[in-house]
Amino acid sequence: MRIKEVRAFTTENLQAELDGVSKELFNLRFQKATQQLADTNAMRKTRKKAARIKTVLHERQLAKRAAK
Repeated sequence: MRIKEVRAFTTENLQAELDGVSKELFNLRFQKATQQLADTNAMRKTRKKAARIKTVLHERQLAKRAAK
């Protein structure tokens, strides 16, 4: 998911997506611990996806503060 795609989401959708990504990362950690993780790059991709979502959420939060 590219940053342009993330910015197109609403704040509520971003929160829901972040929850889903967090659960996915949790499951990937368990797969790694039990040596069942097939795609070792999946954790890195998932962390980056979460970071992009958090960045956009933080930008929107700062924009709200600046508007006040």
